[in-house]
Amino acid sequence: MSESNADSARNINNVVVPEISIEIVSEEEMALIDAVLAATRCSFTSSTVPSICSPSQFQRNVRALRSITLLSKRRFPGCSTPDIEDSGDLGLSHKGNKVPESFLERFRKGRGLSVTDMTGTEWCEKQMEYTLLFGRKRVNKAMRAGKARHEKLEEEVSRNVKIHVQSGEDAWAIKFINFITRANQLLFEGLTRELPLYGFIEGVWMVGVIDEIQMPVKETHRNPILVDTKTRVSETLPAESQRRNGRLQLMCYKYMWDNLAAGAFPSRQFFDYFSLNPEYVLSEEIRESTADEGYPAKTLEDIVTFYMNTWNMLPSAHNQLLLRYEFQKDQSLIGEDKFYYDENWLKSRIQDCLGFWRGEREASYTPVEDRWKCQFCQFAPVCSGNPKPESTHSSSQTDSNTSSSQKETL
Repeated sequence: MSESNADSARNINNVVVPEISIEIVSEEEMALIDAVLAATRCSFTSSTVPSICSPSQFQRNVRALRSITLLSKRRFPGCSTPDIEDSGDLGLSHKGNKVPESFLERFRKGRGLSVTDMTGTEWCEKQMEYTLLFGRKRVNKAMRAGKARHEKLEEEVSRNVKIHVQSGEDAWAIKFINFITRANQLLFEGLTRELPLYGFIEGVWMVGVIDEIQMPVKETHRNPILVDTKTRVSETLPAESQRRNGRLQLMCYKYMWDNLAAGAFPSRQFFDYFSLNPEYVLSEEIRESTADEGYPAKTLEDIVTFYMNTWNMLPSAHNQLLLRYEFQKDQSLIGEDKFYYDENWLKSRIQDCLGFWRGEREASYTPVEDRWKCQFCQFAPVCSGNPKPESTHSSSQTDSNTSSSQKETL
């Protein structure tokens, strides 16, 4: 974000910090050192680490940085590197000469990316960067209401059954069983909701959960229509940047859907990437459940085979996609956004987002014309990209998309 091999360490506020060698540095480099020390104090001064560091602890230093990306890829010697989403710690690299880890390696290794990761990055890369480093977004009233609405919609067409898992293989088996169950519902009833997708696109593993899929009745070609429902606090349609973000989400779903329907699921690579044993014998409860559903499975590999076979029965998704906006207060329809799939635009957006995740470039600030987003960002008071840090509002005024981030988890 120059490192030296320190021979000793000094104690600052009861926190052990490596000694920094004396050298001539620029003002920018000195500001960077100050920011590193501030971030370290923030991460290690409490036994129970908060999800977000207090703005007063690093506000003075963070503005001196062009980007916190490089800081995120380093840690002091002796510090562990737990997932920030599990512990809230800010990790730094062990060796000065080691190639810095990308966000994809640090926070999604062995997990893959979610479609929500893509849309969150497209919305604002700096916000995504801060979220990875300092904690998740606060869940507000609007988000909770949106989550409850999606759960209600799901309950209208399906019933969830709790099954205990004993291993990672069992957990993955349940994910695939959920897909098979809902895909069969789509084929036989023409409608399903909360359908999970697990696929490999653009060189990364990705997960998504589609709000709703409808099978056309009147059309000759029965290509499923993908639908996403957004709940709104205000009874108005969202700004174009919000609608664009929703379109990106649905296009990602279609891209994944079409790849899987074409048989593009590298099962061997799947087992290797997620460190799973294909021959693992599933729990008795899972084996009984699959037998009752008509596809008896003994091992995880059996389940994956059924998953792939189910995709063989599904056609590609319809080229027209549907975004539906509801008024959160009474679930009335505000409006719909029907649009067509644009593969070239989608791939360019995905590759742009992956450049951030793979560490190929630093995080970008949201465009000047979209800086109104800063009013609803919890990190605005400490972000140098915010034009008016004193005029931030509650994030409850934006669309409620928390359900996507919570359900799209590998």
